[in-house]
Amino acid sequence: MNLHQLSTRCVEMEGQKQVIERLRAAFRSKMTVPLHFRRTQLEALLSLLEDNEEQILEALHKDLAKPKFEAALSEIDMVSNDLRYTICNLESWVQPSYVGKNLATKLDDCFVRREPLGVVLIIGAWNYPLQLIIAPLIGAIAAGNCAVLKPSEISQATERLLSELIPKYLSQECFAVICGGAEETKLLLQNRFDHIFYTGSQVVARSILQAAAVHLTPVTLELGGKCPCLIYGRLDIKAAAKRLVWAKFFNVGQSCVAPDYVLCTVEMRDALIPMIREALESFYGQQIQESPDYGRIVTDRHWNRLMELLGKSQGKVVIGGESVKEDKYIAPTVLVDVTESDVLMQEEIFGPILPILTVETVEQGIRFINEREKPLALYVFSDQSQVVNTVLEQTSSGGFCSNDGIVHMTLPGLPFGGVGASGMGSYHGRWGFETFSHRRACMLRGWGLERISVLRYPPYQESNLGWLRWATQAKKNGWGACSIL
Repeated sequence: MNLHQLSTRCVEMEGQKQVIERLRAAFRSKMTVPLHFRRTQLEALLSLLEDNEEQILEALHKDLAKPKFEAALSEIDMVSNDLRYTICNLESWVQPSYVGKNLATKLDDCFVRREPLGVVLIIGAWNYPLQLIIAPLIGAIAAGNCAVLKPSEISQATERLLSELIPKYLSQECFAVICGGAEETKLLLQNRFDHIFYTGSQVVARSILQAAAVHLTPVTLELGGKCPCLIYGRLDIKAAAKRLVWAKFFNVGQSCVAPDYVLCTVEMRDALIPMIREALESFYGQQIQESPDYGRIVTDRHWNRLMELLGKSQGKVVIGGESVKEDKYIAPTVLVDVTESDVLMQEEIFGPILPILTVETVEQGIRFINEREKPLALYVFSDQSQVVNTVLEQTSSGGFCSNDGIVHMTLPGLPFGGVGASGMGSYHGRWGFETFSHRRACMLRGWGLERISVLRYPPYQESNLGWLRWATQAKKNGWGACSIL
């Protein structure tokens, strides 16, 4: 019996409740709180990635035919960078944050203390099956929590590998992997957790929220939506096409931050299409299906959904459109003459299909974006800073990037998360640490300044109220801004 079979069998024998109680007992023992423990576990996680890179790449290729280059960048290096960033900064993050005081609290210690939440549940997604489990786990460990990990059952090879490696590298008292499908997840959600972190679809997110409401469990939702790319004004069209093609067809479009559709003028569209065709050939060659750098759709079911969308679309295919079901292959496909009521504009595409819609002005493009749900990412391609700044100021999205796609989410210093229908909460770097921490307001008082304290005691007097208001009010500082004394 291999380690995966053993760990899976152990979960089945114990049952979900027993696993969670085991982790809860470990959390109550305070073993996850010391900085040394957190660092040790984070370093072990880094060793997991470094020691098993070939196995990880093999599993990702089995699940999604991910090219080594894409898998290494998005699943291993991105997570490794986040780990190193967290390890380097963790000691400063856990320090209390002292706050400004007024006259009435002048002698007190007033600070915010970050404390772990408890036992958290992390539910990953299949499109980046390693990254979307390990990246939130970094924040959970850094904050001092125990965690139950639920990888996606759709990416079976990576799910199996995670169930083998996590118990091998991390404390089995504090961290557990539970495998299974929708039924197992439904049962898992009946348990009480101290936080639930979910990455996936909006449909499932509603079920997560309903389950969390029973226990009043806080939830972080990393969802998706239709990420627009507005291309307008002066720019290097050849470079823009390359960046657009890379961002859209990376992981065969199965990215929550992939550009979902393009908005541009008719003139820009006509200039852009030949450049997209040229970029595709330079990236993948003339026989794209044979390219080792182009992945595959994850399952037959997902392939069928995409081909159904393409078949129902009223748009005109000007690039691609070829497909082979047996290979789960869909060529990079670009459509024009797509209207806002088209089937491709009703839901997130999540595949290698790119509709181009035309607008006449920046204002029309902004209006089109704002009439829809707030996206997880919004992209603007333009050399004109006025265009970029206008779109930035007049729209709302989880993230924003000009003249490129996807790359904003690789920087650990930036929060990654959605807004509105594209999600709630954020992570990466310190933002993950904060997501899995309780910010506890602390005031340590002595017995000084009792002369001021007596002013608040009954019997109340009007003169005392005036003194208290003066002692507790915010004052203007030397720069003319309002502050606490």
